[in-house]
Amino acid sequence: MKYLGVDYGSKRVGIAVSDENGRLAFPRMVMANTKTFVDEIVAFVEKEGIEGIVLGESHDRNNIPNPIMKKIHAFADELHARTILPVFFVSEAYTSQEAKHIQGENAMHDASAAAIILQSFLDRENDHAS
Repeated sequence: MKYLGVDYGSKRVGIAVSDENGRLAFPRMVMANTKTFVDEIVAFVEKEGIEGIVLGESHDRNNIPNPIMKKIHAFADELHARTILPVFFVSEAYTSQEAKHIQGENAMHDASAAAIILQSFLDRENDHAS
């Protein structure tokens, strides 16, 4: 099963994809969070044959949802409505910092954060399948 991983931000959205078997996640691109980016993601999902969507959940250190979670949930609802694909949530705690630590801060670190989010989901799913 091929998945899309998303690190949603108010300015930039990191995108990652898994391999066909849903084992490995790869950073793919960073998109500007504009009025048309949902259309672009839906087109990308269709083109790539994506079968599930994984979004990072944003919580503070006390595990309370950050203010951006309202936008993330609205985004998830719109993606689900437009693609009819299952949408899963995984904690994104410290993924941006981890991505910056691994590769430095550059234009692709949001995509790398999306790959870390997606890989976390894939590892959990594959462990349960074993």
